[in-house]
Amino acid sequence: MPVQSSALPRSPAEMLSVLRAELSATQAERGPALGFGLPEIDEKLADHGLDTGGLHEVAAASASLNDDAAATLFVAGIAARLSEQPGCTVLWTATTFDLYAPGLEQVGLGPDKVLYGQGRKDAEVLALAEDALRDGSLACVVAEVKSADMTATRRLQLAASDGQTPMLLYRRHRSRERCPLSTPSSAMTRWRIGCLASEHLPWPGVGRPRWQVELVRQRNGQSFTLELEACDAQGRLALPAAAVDRTAAQERAASHAA
Repeated sequence: MPVQSSALPRSPAEMLSVLRAELSATQAERGPALGFGLPEIDEKLADHGLDTGGLHEVAAASASLNDDAAATLFVAGIAARLSEQPGCTVLWTATTFDLYAPGLEQVGLGPDKVLYGQGRKDAEVLALAEDALRDGSLACVVAEVKSADMTATRRLQLAASDGQTPMLLYRRHRSRERCPLSTPSSAMTRWRIGCLASEHLPWPGVGRPRWQVELVRQRNGQSFTLELEACDAQGRLALPAAAVDRTAAQERAASHAA
């Protein structure tokens, strides 16, 4: 039976009203955003933070152990901030565990905040993550996998939305130096993390680690790259000290000119 014309919007204004109502309903279903506390990141994100009812992917900038550690700590720092409230627990799933617990604790993710789950293969890890997301009782779910196709990421995104629980998918392993973020995904954001040389100190020692944080893709937003200092004891990133000083100097100069 053909659709009666009276059932359709009769004017562009009515069509616009319908679209706005649908958009509002979609946004109402999405979780609150977890901001990084840095305007240089938050203002560039479509949600001004990470959607806590969505899937977010992370990969290392290279197959080196240094970049792998940086990407792991980037994920751990986000998980630590999501589990700040007492009683909030993170589920971390993988096929093989080589996590360095003291390193996780240094970015705020202590042993009292983490449950570990292990699967024999990626399919089991993804199934564990999906069930945990739908339960809705965890601060977030972290999964390390060699690969995840479009169907798997779509299921994780739907489960994260249903349970209003953030999903952090660490695409850890590489094949022939091909970045795992080059494959299609349903993730809300996709991040690539690499190490940079730390700042030289005026005395012997090692400065705070620095990372190159690249947002490769985000839904409804643009990509960007920033040089940042690594996570502190609360899992928070920071601008390099030189950049902070330069910004303060520019503000002082502007105030004097006024």
